Amino acid sequence: MNIVVGVTGGIAAYKAVHLVRLLIKAGHDATVIPTEDALRFVGMPTWEAISRNPVTTSVHEDVARVRHVALGQAADLVVVAPATANTIAKMAAGLADDLLGTTLLATTAPVVIAPAMHTEMWRHPATQANIETLRARGVTIVGPGDGELTGGDSGPGRMLEPEAIFDAALAAVRPQDLAGVRIIVSTGGTREPLDPVRFLGNRSSGRQGAALAVSAADRGADVVLVAANVSADVLADAVRAGIRIENVATAADLGAAMRHEAESADVLVMAAAVADYRPAETAERKLTKEAGTLTRIDLVENEDIVAGLAAGRRQEQFVVAFAAETSQNEQEMLDRARRKRERKGVDLLVVNEVGWEQGFEAADNTVQIVSADGVVGAASGTKLRVADAVWDAVVAAR
Repeated sequence: MNIVVGVTGGIAAYKAVHLVRLLIKAGHDATVIPTEDALRFVGMPTWEAISRNPVTTSVHEDVARVRHVALGQAADLVVVAPATANTIAKMAAGLADDLLGTTLLATTAPVVIAPAMHTEMWRHPATQANIETLRARGVTIVGPGDGELTGGDSGPGRMLEPEAIFDAALAAVRPQDLAGVRIIVSTGGTREPLDPVRFLGNRSSGRQGAALAVSAADRGADVVLVAANVSADVLADAVRAGIRIENVATAADLGAAMRHEAESADVLVMAAAVADYRPAETAERKLTKEAGTLTRIDLVENEDIVAGLAAGRRQEQFVVAFAAETSQNEQEMLDRARRKRERKGVDLLVVNEVGWEQGFEAADNTVQIVSADGVVGAASGTKLRVADAVWDAVVAAR
């Protein structure tokens, strides 16, 4: 693809160098358009070296080619990272007082921006109004994140990392190969209450399932995301057109929601981490050491939700399960995945290795996708990248 990368005058401009590098490594042609202020942070020779294209900020160069319009007309995608409050305001107002501004007005390609500014600037009503204006025009807003800022400040306003922007940018131009498909995705981790204070649960954050929902919606699907105990910040990107979120708590709640939604679904994806067992009894009052009520907990087995969905599905329904494993080696993990796929009766099983610092609660994931024919896909990187690989496998198999 021909991708224009606009870089504006913020300290996060240094991160955009890596973003351009990722685009080039992925085989795309990248043209960088920095603002004059951006060049105070990262110089022109760096942009030309990393993009392998000439760079200018002027509308008065290459006039015969009408460069200030031609760049936008030829673009398949435009990414602005970082996008400062000033640039966002200019975009909302339609100002075109430099090469980036004219390019943005001249393009009909998808536009993705990654805001970066101090928290007070991000929260200012003017900035929020401008963001909503751009969203209404179809601009994709990526971030900002919540974290450390310049000057020792911390809060919302930090530009997302280049890998996340890369994934979101490519999502904006994904094929609509799931258009008209109704998909149900479960995510998060169920919690089985012991008493009003404690529960049996797991460490799943729900990020992978949320990424699956976002990726499917970007490809045209109508998505229901059944979220078990997923925090609002993880679900934030999934709050969009094309995705309906239903919150649940226990395995029983999740099973009931999935069975209800499955009645009209084309594809079912069970990405939630479901508790295998629940307490035989739930205490109405807190169990205490003083009363000696914490020494023994009797458990009963929860239903196998995905196996039940697979067994009761309509002929045309497609079912995907996820499995988190702690194996000695890759071969053992794949052997378990093959047995589990067959036992549960699903079309695809996505397996990943988990550990104390791997899989759960992590930004990245590494998976292999198993069908009756063996391993049919693999992916490593951000959870959005993994989600894309899963949907590629689903589309190919269906």
